[in-house]
Amino acid sequence: MTTSQAVQTSDAPPKAAFILGGLGLLPFLGLALLSHLGEPTLTHLASRALVAYGSVILSFLGGIRWGLALAPTTTQVGLRLSQSIIPSLIGATAVLLPTLAATLLLSLSLLTLLWLDMRLARSHAAPSWYPKLRWPLTLGACVSLLSLWL
Repeated sequence: MTTSQAVQTSDAPPKAAFILGGLGLLPFLGLALLSHLGEPTLTHLASRALVAYGSVILSFLGGIRWGLALAPTTTQVGLRLSQSIIPSLIGATAVLLPTLAATLLLSLSLLTLLWLDMRLARSHAAPSWYPKLRWPLTLGACVSLLSLWL
C-alpha cells in the first residue's frame, strides 16, 4: 500500500493534518483572546481580524471541496465545483458585515460545511478521517468567533 492509499483508508487523520490544523486554530484562539483584552482600539482591531481570518478559513474549506470535486470518481462535477465557491462568497460578504453579524454568519457556515463534509465522508467522496479532523477545529473556530458576543 502506498502512503497516499494509507491516508485515504486510515480512520485517523494524518499527523501532518492534525498538526497543521491545530496551528491554524491558534489565530482563532489568539484573536478571540485579544478581542477581550486591552484597550478599545486593540479589541476592535482583533475582532475585525478574527472575522477576516474566519472568512479566509471558510474560503479554504471551499477550496478543499473544489479539490474533492476533481477526484476521478466524482459525479456531478459541475454542481460540486459550483457549490465549492459558495464559502468564498459567504466569507467575502462576512467581512463587509458588522462584527457580530459576521461572527454568526461565519459560525453557521462553518457548521454547515462540517455537516456537508461529514456527508461527503460517509459517501466516500472524502477521507473517512476528515470529520474527525474537522470537528474539533470547527468547534474551536466557532467558539472563538462567538466569544465576541460576550
